[in-house]
Formats: sequence, structure tokens, C-alpha cells
Amino acid sequence: MRIEYDRDTCIGMFQCTAEWEGLVEDNDAGKAVLTDGEASDADWGADVRVQELPSEAELDAKFAARSCPVDAIRIYDGDERVV
Repeated sequence: MRIEYDRDTCIGMFQCTAEWEGLVEDNDAGKAVLTDGEASDADWGADVRVQELPSEAELDAKFAARSCPVDAIRIYDGDERVV
């Protein structure tokens, strides 16, 4: 599984950071940060970061994605979006 996070879409509610430690608050920018994310050319956002998820992080990352009020976080299993 992998997580994709669009920093441009993020509005800084930080609900995701309470759900998963892989996302942290950047209070100066008012955005969350995907700590181990790498730049991606995903076609759904301008500043998308992507990270492969270790199996032990999958559940918490899914909770983080579901908690995002603006859908800035997506979880994929292969090519299929699961959250």
C-alpha cells in the first residue's frame, strides 16, 4: 500500500497528525508534512508526496486519510484507491 498526500489541498486542521505519526504538523506553513514522502507526479494535485506504507502503518494511515476534511490524503493498494 502507499499513501499520497497533496500538501496544496491541506488546510491545516491537523486531524491526520493525531491519527498517524507519519504525518506531522508544520505550524509555520499551516500544513501537515508527510515525513518520509517523496515528490510525485500524481495527476490529482500540484504538490503531491508519496510513500510506501509498511504493513504496521496501514491502519493508522487509513484513519488519517479518513479524518482529512478536504480529501488531501489518499491510500492505494496497487492502482486501486482504498481510501
